[in-house]
Amino acid sequence: MNEKKNILSRTYLIYIFMCVFALGILYRICIIQFAQGQQWRDKAEAFTTKLDSVEAVRGNIFDANGALLATSLPYYEIAVDINAPGITEKIYKANRDSLSLLLSNLFGDKSENDYLKILNTARKNSNRYVLLQRNVSYKDLQLLKTFPIFRKGKKGGLVTLQTNRRERPFQMLAGRTIGMARPGIKPVGLEGAFDSILSGISGKRLMQQIAGGVWRPINDENEVEPKDGSDLYTTIDINIQDVAQQALIRSLIKNEASHGCAILMEVKTGAIKAIVNLTKSTKDTNSYNESFNYAIGYPTEPGSTFKLASMLAVIDEYNVSLDEKVAVGNGECMYFDKKVKDSHAPETPTLTVQRVFETSSNVGVSKIITKYYSKNPQQFANKLNSFHLNEKLGLSIPGEGKGMIPQTKTKFWSGVTLPQLSYGYESLITPLQTLTLYNAVANDGKMVKPRFVKEIKRNGIVVKTFGTEILEEQIVKKETIVKAKKLLEGVVLNGSGKTLNITAFKVGGKTGTAQIAKTGAKKVKGKSAYGDVGDRNYQASFVGYFPAENPLYSCIVVINSPSNGVYYAAAVAGPVFKEIAEKVYSGSLDFIKPINDKKDLITKVPSVITTKGNEINSITKSFSLPASKAENETFVKRNINDSTKIILSENNIESQLRKGIMPNLHGLSAKDALFLLENKGVHVQLQGFGSVQKQSIEAGQKFNKGNKIVLTLI
Repeated sequence: MNEKKNILSRTYLIYIFMCVFALGILYRICIIQFAQGQQWRDKAEAFTTKLDSVEAVRGNIFDANGALLATSLPYYEIAVDINAPGITEKIYKANRDSLSLLLSNLFGDKSENDYLKILNTARKNSNRYVLLQRNVSYKDLQLLKTFPIFRKGKKGGLVTLQTNRRERPFQMLAGRTIGMARPGIKPVGLEGAFDSILSGISGKRLMQQIAGGVWRPINDENEVEPKDGSDLYTTIDINIQDVAQQALIRSLIKNEASHGCAILMEVKTGAIKAIVNLTKSTKDTNSYNESFNYAIGYPTEPGSTFKLASMLAVIDEYNVSLDEKVAVGNGECMYFDKKVKDSHAPETPTLTVQRVFETSSNVGVSKIITKYYSKNPQQFANKLNSFHLNEKLGLSIPGEGKGMIPQTKTKFWSGVTLPQLSYGYESLITPLQTLTLYNAVANDGKMVKPRFVKEIKRNGIVVKTFGTEILEEQIVKKETIVKAKKLLEGVVLNGSGKTLNITAFKVGGKTGTAQIAKTGAKKVKGKSAYGDVGDRNYQASFVGYFPAENPLYSCIVVINSPSNGVYYAAAVAGPVFKEIAEKVYSGSLDFIKPINDKKDLITKVPSVITTKGNEINSITKSFSLPASKAENETFVKRNINDSTKIILSENNIESQLRKGIMPNLHGLSAKDALFLLENKGVHVQLQGFGSVQKQSIEAGQKFNKGNKIVLTLI
C-alpha cells in the first residue's frame, strides 16, 4: 500500500513538473512572438538582407567640339528566377526549349541542352536565383527582354545587376591626360582631377541572401536611385590631337627615340588644344603608348630652349642691344675647370647678340650673362624666378612636376653654375613650363596659365565655366618683348631653325639640343648636380609660336634619347613642329582674314538682271544694298542713270507677250526667259551662260506659236 502511494506521489510530481515546464515554454513563446517578435524578426532579416550601393553613371568627358573622349558603358550581370510566381508550369513547359535555344545563340558559350538542363534543375530545386552570364551589353540586354518568359518583365524572372565600364572611344589619343577610372584604383589625369564631379552620387538597393549564399536584388519602394555625374568639356581638339600624335610617333620611330611629347596651346587663352605623351613599348620597338605624362610631370634640363629666359632677363634689366658685339672666339671658353663649347664653330670670332641667339652659341650666351650678372648672380636667379620657372603652374591635372632654378645660397651653386644655367643646364623645367614662357612672349608679355577644361555641364546645362587665368600681366617690358620676338623669328629665318622652311606663314621659335643626365640629381665633386656629361642621353626640342605676325598658337615638341645617329633638334623635333603647325594652319579658319572686314568693299552698286520684284527685294535687303522697292509679282529692270542707288522700274515683258509682241529680253536670266517664252509656245535655244544679251527675234516684232528664238547669254 505504501509502495503504491509512493509511486502515485512521484507520478503526480513529474506531471506537475511537466505542466510547469510546458507553461514556461508557452510563456516564452508568447514573449518571443508578441513582446520581442519584431526585434528577432529584424535580426533575422539583417542576416538575409542588406543595403547595397548602386553605382551612379559616371559623367562623360568631351573635347572642345563635343566629341566623346571618355564615357561609361553599362554592362549587366544576367540571372534568372525561373520559379517566379508569374511563371506557371504551363508557361514554363511551353517556352523552355525556345528560351534555351535563344540563350545559346546569344551567348554562344553553352549548347541548347546545357541551358535547358540549367533551367530544369533550377525549376526542380526551387532555386530563385541562377546566374546565366556576366558582362552583357545594353544591346544584348534589350534583346534578352524579348525572349520567351523574359518578355513578361519582372514576372518573367529576369534579374539584372548593372555595372559601368569606362571606355575611351579614341583609345590612345590624349589617353594620359584624360586618364582612366577603374574600380579600386585612384583615377589619374582629368578623371582624377574631377573625380567628385564626374562620379555622381551612388544610390541604394536592397539585396536578399538566398540558398547557397547568393545575394539577389529585391524590389523595394525605399530604393534610392543614383544621381549620375556631370559632364566635363575639355579644351582639347581631338582632330588636332590626332595630327600631333601622328606627327610625333613618326619622328619617334624614325629616330628610334625612347619617348617624347608635344603640346599645342592657344596663345591668348592658354587652352591646351593637343597634348601627346608617347613611350616606346618594351615588347614592340616600333610601338608607342601613353604611359606617362612627360609634358607636365617630368622636369629635365631644358638645354638651349632656356636661352630665351636668359635673354629676356638681361635685355629687360640692362637694355642690351641686339647689335651688341660678343667675342666668341673659336666657339670654346673656360669657366674654372669647366669647358663650354658650341656645337658648331662660329662664323666669325665676334657675333652680335642677335647672331649669338640665332646660331644658339653656348659661349656667346654664357659670356653675355656672366658680363652682366657675375657680380650678383642671385639677381639673375631672381629674374628667372619671376618667370615662374621654379614653381608649379597650378594645373588642374594632378602629377605636375615642379621646376627648379638653382639659388646662390644652396649647396648646388658653384663657380660654373651661372654660365651653365644661362644656356639651359643645372635647372629642371617641364616642357609645359617652357611652353608657357614662350607663349607669354607670343602674347606680348602676358603670361596665362595653361588650362585643360572649358566647362562643366549637367543634363546639358552649364554649371561652371573655366576662363583664362593670368599668372603675370607683363613678365617683362614691352620693348623687351619686341626684341625677344625678333630673336625668335631670326632663329627660323637665319639661324638653327631655318630648316623648318615654312613658306605659308612666319614662325618664331628656338631649337634646343640638350644632354640629359640618366641618373638622379646628386652632388659629385668635379661634376654638375645632375650627373656627369658622359652619363647622359640627348634631348631634342623645338618650341615656338605661329603665325609670327599675329600669334594664335604656341607649340613645343620634345624627343628624348634619339638613337639613330641624328640628335640635333632641327632635324628631330623641328619636323614635328612643322607638320603640326602647317596642318593646323591649313585646317583652321582662324588664319583666314574675313573678306568683308572693311565697310567700303562695295564702291558702286552692282548690276541687276531683269527679274521679278520679290527676288530683287529679297537680295537687296539681305546684302543691305541701296535700292528702291519693287512690286513683288512684276518684272522689273534697273534704271542705270543712277550709279549710287538701284532704281527699279517696271518692265512690261508679260503684257507684250500677251499681245504677241516680242519684248526686250535683255537682262533676263535663262530660267525666266525659258519660262516666259515656252509658255507662249516659242521654242528657245540658249547659247552661253549668264543673262540674255542678244535675241534672234528683235524686240517689237510679232511672233507666232511654234517660232524659234535663239538667245545669247553672257
